Order: sequence, then C-alpha cells, then structure tokens
Amino acid sequence: MNTRLVIAALVVGAVAFACAARPSRSESAALATASTRPATPTKRHGRKAAEVKLASNFGVQVDHHAAHFALDVTNAGTSGVEITFPSGQAYDFVVLDSVGRQVWHWAEGRMFTQALQNKLLSSGDTMRIAEDWNAAAAKGHYTAVARLRSSNFPLEQRVDFVVQ
Repeated sequence: MNTRLVIAALVVGAVAFACAARPSRSESAALATASTRPATPTKRHGRKAAEVKLASNFGVQVDHHAAHFALDVTNAGTSGVEITFPSGQAYDFVVLDSVGRQVWHWAEGRMFTQALQNKLLSSGDTMRIAEDWNAAAAKGHYTAVARLRSSNFPLEQRVDFVVQ
C-alpha cells in the first residue's frame, strides 16, 4: 500500500477529530441539568435534589412616542442556574403587525460576538432585559415577541398591544 496515502488519510482523520464540535465541561453540565431538571424536587440518596425552574414575564408599555419592552427571567428554583448563550446575542425582540408581518426587529443591523457566554442566576434572582421601539408613526394592533436565546433554557413569549 502507498505510504503517502496512508499518512494523508491519518492526517485528515486527526484534523477532522480535532475540529469536531464537543461541548465544554460547563456546557455538558448545563445540558445535563436542563435535560434532567425535575418539575418538583425528588429525593436521591436521602437528600432532596435541587429544583431548576425559570419563570418569565414579558410586558409592553406604550406611550405617545415609543413601545417599551421588558422581559424578566427569574430563577424560581431552589438552587443557582447557569444560563448559556451561544453568542453575544442573549435576547431578541420582534414586532409583528396584525397579519403577522415583521415591522421591527431589534437585532436587525446589529453585530454580535461569536463567543459563548454564561449568566448565573441565584435562587430568586431576576434578569431584566428592556428595549424600546420608536412607534410614534405606527398606529395599529401589534404583537411583540421576546426571545431568550439561551441554548439550555430557550424561551419565547408574545404580547399583543395597540399603538394609538
């Protein structure tokens, strides 16, 4: 067999193995936590397991000049939670008109880092995300969509509102 061909195949295999996406230790732990989170605490080896639960609340306030969006994400569980974001974009807001067409997208035209980031929420802590949309000339019925762009606890909430 041709030695050069065998060496080339081994090098290609080594490079492919080295470049393969593998989760880091914190990602593996977060994914394991997310996939095994109990709805209620359970006993394991005589101790209660920590409950992992995130609660969210999305609100819209409209005045004459703007619509104000606020997404609150609260750790309602009994232990700390590490929320993992695959990039610098941790959240997003979109406004849809009455027929479902997108009329505003907060992230449009923005650039985000491609670095993994984590946010730790202790039990009872709340993370507030707020943005404004200049809706002065946009009278009508709308739906606001808020997204937490987490890889282990993604969420989306919608709220209907009116600009007069």
